[in-house]
Amino acid sequence: MNKKTIEDVNVKGKRVLVRVDFNVPMDADKNITDENRIVGALPTIKYLLKNEAKVVLCSHMGKPHNVFNETIKLNKKEKAKIEALPAEEQEAATAAALEKAKGDITKLSLAPVAKRLSEHLGQEVFMAKDVIGPDAKAKAAALKNGEVLVLENLRFHAEEEKNDANFAKELAGYGEIYVNDAFGTAHRAHASTEGVAHYLPAVCGYLIEKELRIMGGALETPERPFLAILGGAKVSDKIGVINNLLEKVDVLIIGGGMAYTFQKAMGGHIGNSLCEDDKMELAKELLAKAAYKGKRIVLPVDNEAGNAFSNDCLHITVHSQEIPEGFEGMDIGPVTRELFVNEVRRARTIIWNGPMGVSEFPVFAEGTRAVAEAVANNPGITIIGGGDSAAAIQKLGFADKVSHVSTGGGASLEFLEGIELPGVAALNNK
Repeated sequence: MNKKTIEDVNVKGKRVLVRVDFNVPMDADKNITDENRIVGALPTIKYLLKNEAKVVLCSHMGKPHNVFNETIKLNKKEKAKIEALPAEEQEAATAAALEKAKGDITKLSLAPVAKRLSEHLGQEVFMAKDVIGPDAKAKAAALKNGEVLVLENLRFHAEEEKNDANFAKELAGYGEIYVNDAFGTAHRAHASTEGVAHYLPAVCGYLIEKELRIMGGALETPERPFLAILGGAKVSDKIGVINNLLEKVDVLIIGGGMAYTFQKAMGGHIGNSLCEDDKMELAKELLAKAAYKGKRIVLPVDNEAGNAFSNDCLHITVHSQEIPEGFEGMDIGPVTRELFVNEVRRARTIIWNGPMGVSEFPVFAEGTRAVAEAVANNPGITIIGGGDSAAAIQKLGFADKVSHVSTGGGASLEFLEGIELPGVAALNNK
């Protein structure tokens, strides 16, 4: 995808609106517990500052109520919870929930991010109290060359996710150039990711450019053998990804919960393991498609199974098609670990998305660990496709040993599926 980047436009003295992804986890004391997304945005921000731009950063944080709109509305989950209460309790519960929602403005504020960004940049980063309100507008107007302003949480406005044209136009008023450097939200057609591009020259930052170059290059011109590793819970979540990858890869490894649907479709006994019965015919079709195209789908041959969804359950090692009743598959077994690792060693281009088991339980994390270590030691192009696999590789300490860890979860999946991402499509071509 040959998109213009920040290096293709003159930013000196210009107001530049940058969509970043500062949706970072914080503890109860507002301390940031994982700043990878902040660090990922630094090259773009530093380039703009070095080239004397006036930088306005915008991002979402979490899933807040729309506290900057005229009325705060409860979400579907909250409504369902209240509707389940006795009728006489619902009015009071609604009032309490609405009052609690007002706390989003402090709980999900980007102020701690602005403070941490100041430390990284070695200069003051200004923080707006609103998004398109008087405080933000005044501070943006006062920016000098080489200064940075962070707008408040975009999702405090309902108009952001609705891609409201007027809201997008208001945001565009902060810039003469628009830069998208938030790959993790590029699959959403929101006001800040797609809408603003209708009003400003739109280019990508270094982070999105890297995502497109490395992931796009792997899909289009891979060094072979090309291996994809898919895990996670459900086949239904990755139907499109599997179909697209079968057109491109040489070998496809399927692990995690989704593998049990394939095992059952092949006539295996999977006990109480996760299975999408309505997707078994699809699983058969995908296996047939792979065979027709001369591609190999590699499934587990043994599993670690437990008698409860717990780290402390009774667990056994069994053949993947012979899991007894009362037990559910929780991880790949030792023979499968060796099988998968050998496939990884032979590959020269690898894309991995999804853990091999319930890796949050230490006793069932060995499969994910073995695959992660093998991928990290592979000398070829190794890409971690965001989501749980990205978290796993970070936790295991292998992130700096792979070619690329994608910053997108859903965005990475849709990219691997071959779907055009709205936030990328909106950017100007070279």
